[in-house]
Amino acid sequence: MTISLYLHASAGAYAKNSIPSPGAGKRCKYAGQSVRALPIRVITVGKKRSLGVQLVVDEYIGKLKYYCKVEDLQLRSNPKNTGDVKAQIKDEDMAVMNIISSDDWVVMLDENGLDIGSEQMAELMGDAGSTGASRISFCIGGPYGHGPKMRERANISIKLSSMVLNHQIALLVLVEQLYRSWTILKGQNYHH
Repeated sequence: MTISLYLHASAGAYAKNSIPSPGAGKRCKYAGQSVRALPIRVITVGKKRSLGVQLVVDEYIGKLKYYCKVEDLQLRSNPKNTGDVKAQIKDEDMAVMNIISSDDWVVMLDENGLDIGSEQMAELMGDAGSTGASRISFCIGGPYGHGPKMRERANISIKLSSMVLNHQIALLVLVEQLYRSWTILKGQNYHH
């Protein structure tokens, strides 16, 4: 079984890349191998985080820093306090696009993205290290999702769950999965 990923090339074309879908007992193709550790940037659009969420995020970011540099950026949703949903999405879209570099490898979290498991997430991290990118940026959209510029710019779109997740819950799931991915890549015991 294979999951097809469509990676957005800088020239605007899509290149097809397949990540094997591990069955029971199968391991990530990079497990225990040397993988280029790209810095990670997590960009979240939303309201101020609860103290509990921030504590858990900080805990996982602390764990991740043993593997790679990690940056956690929060952008305020609806930066211009507009009542127009389309204007809000556009403003949030521009705010995110203004902090993404041209050499970032962008992973958009979206409810309609590819449904991948932990092993495939680890492979995504390993594959990103060989793209020539200088950083991986994971983008969690605001309450109405991502705008058209982000959708066009993203190298890949994934979903964390078949259920729609509040942006704070999505962030918790993401940082835990990033840590789990690194333990898979390093062949460590956190993942079983």
